[in-house]
Amino acid sequence: MVLGVESSCDETGVGIVSGGRLLAHVVASSMDEHARFGGVVPEIAARAHLQAFTPVVREALVQAGIGLRGVDAVAVTTGPGLSGALQVGLAGAKSLAYAAGVPLYGVHHLAGHVAADTLEHGPLPDPCVVLIVSGGHTSLLLVRDLVRDPILHLGDTVDDAAGECFDKVARVFGLPYPGGPAIDRAARDGDPRAVAFPRPLLGSKDDPYAFSFSGLKTAAARWAEQHRLRGEDLPLADGAASLQEAVADVLTRKALAACRQYGVRTLVVVGGVAANSRVRALAEERCAAAGVELRVPPLTLCTDNGAMIAAVGDLLVRSGAAPAKLDVSIDPSAPLEYAALHPAPAPAPARARTAAARPR
Repeated sequence: MVLGVESSCDETGVGIVSGGRLLAHVVASSMDEHARFGGVVPEIAARAHLQAFTPVVREALVQAGIGLRGVDAVAVTTGPGLSGALQVGLAGAKSLAYAAGVPLYGVHHLAGHVAADTLEHGPLPDPCVVLIVSGGHTSLLLVRDLVRDPILHLGDTVDDAAGECFDKVARVFGLPYPGGPAIDRAARDGDPRAVAFPRPLLGSKDDPYAFSFSGLKTAAARWAEQHRLRGEDLPLADGAASLQEAVADVLTRKALAACRQYGVRTLVVVGGVAANSRVRALAEERCAAAGVELRVPPLTLCTDNGAMIAAVGDLLVRSGAAPAKLDVSIDPSAPLEYAALHPAPAPAPARARTAAARPR
């Protein structure tokens, strides 16, 4: 029984996984508290995690039908993410591991998104191409054994991630936060060919799998500004549909190109933007045409959650991986190299060490 804790941003998530089976999945979101600011406020997020942590853990244990003594290991996101938010989750996870007398595993947040798919579709094929699309990350990866092998980055975002582009353009369009779901809803009645938005870096030869959505964001903002300067009503549905089409087009074209180049027959799409209806539909269409199997987690596992962290912890335990020590620290900007993330604690200041060593 592995209990997973996720607190990297504005969701306090706890999940329990055993042998690849999801037994509990509880999430408390502070999104409504951030909405009036148009984005996540780190201090508000950290305070919300502090308030939600114990109730969410209790509910997860009830769902799984166990007490704390029934937990065999604890896994927790140690990076990347908001520093204060990560600290709250790590402190809580350390307390649980210490109280239960079980090992603690530090997990990379993005590896959690990859592992989320295993809770629905079983073990990942070796190899597979993974497309991670979220508010802060857009990455194309070649994954073999998720918890044993290094993760190969084929391409990453060089500026705005796909989800960040949705959030910022939604604000320009006058839509509420979070922008991704708002853009998706507004696009339902729109024409995806109405606006010829650019496809950034689609023909890049130097770095064919890199992503850039900053230019697309700017193009959408200028399109909206021109309508307002002319005193015209913004054709919101068409703008949202065209923006969504541009993002989905770039993501799926690059992902399928990577599958062809590396001879991979499975594409896994994960992260919050994997919940976008057009991204999912276009990925299904293009994978079917290319003879590539598409795997996308259910919507409830696409956004940040503790179940995905528990899934990585479960894989780490079953692989015999060494756990972290209880003095493990966070790494808010950790690169994705391995699924396990056990950053060493910062050394104590020289003055403090000297004082501690002084005889009494």
